[in-house]
Amino acid sequence: MATEPATVLADLHFAEAPRWHEGRLWFSDFYAGQVMSAGEDGSDLRVEAIVTQQPSGLGWLPDGRLLVVSMRDQKILRREADGSLRVHADLSGHASGHLNDMVVDAEGRAFVGCFGFDLMGGAPLAPGALYRVDPDGSVTEAAGDLWFPNGVVITADRVLLVNETFGNRVTAFDLTPQGELTARRIWAQFAPLPTERALESVFPQLVVAPDGSCLDGAGGLWIADAIGGRVLRVTDGGTITHEVHPGMPVYACAVGGAAGHTLFACVAPDFFEEPRKSARDGKIVVVPLEASAA
Repeated sequence: MATEPATVLADLHFAEAPRWHEGRLWFSDFYAGQVMSAGEDGSDLRVEAIVTQQPSGLGWLPDGRLLVVSMRDQKILRREADGSLRVHADLSGHASGHLNDMVVDAEGRAFVGCFGFDLMGGAPLAPGALYRVDPDGSVTEAAGDLWFPNGVVITADRVLLVNETFGNRVTAFDLTPQGELTARRIWAQFAPLPTERALESVFPQLVVAPDGSCLDGAGGLWIADAIGGRVLRVTDGGTITHEVHPGMPVYACAVGGAAGHTLFACVAPDFFEEPRKSARDGKIVVVPLEASAA
């Protein structure tokens, strides 16, 4: 597997939630307040939506309309055919802390996580939840007691995987045809669950801090390790089959490209809000993958 990254997009604040969709790479730039898309080589960069309350997770309804997480005001926005944004769902009466990453299933149900606590304000670590937003905008708590739910994906056999960034693990659920999450289990455990709740005590206990993630065509889960400066390919049970080092801390990833053999990784010097707002050091880099891993 090739491991030398090449930069395709630079001068970003903090890129997150990359998605390969209809021949283009889509992503959110947190502190530019923009959802953007570009060609595989970074050309033809477009602003797809402006989200003033900080965009994050992306997904699409069955009819092709874009859904985007608005983190700070705890809403999911929907882009209409004319480009205007409408509130698809308001989770402010449900979620604790910012909303975060999201996946949308084939029926148009969005599964979105929340921080669970004030990450940037220095509050003690507390568990968050994963919420299901039905196509009509109704909100249901789908799963609780998740340690910073992040990086949500749905496998071909209808297993929902959610990264627990401060839990050293990936948790799995069976996704029923009715949209329920059942048969909760640990899919990958990289180290014990941290016992301390103050953030300064949690970080030394993290072996892998699974942030954004994506699936490949062979059933592997690619995980951005937010503390390890690497992207890991993991299989059920926690076996690490591949490891890629993009050269900077990495927070999210996507597999895509015209041939489906390209790993896109969102990198930045750190995830802290103020330095990332005031600089444009964020990038998206690419690493070609072996066909067998893509």
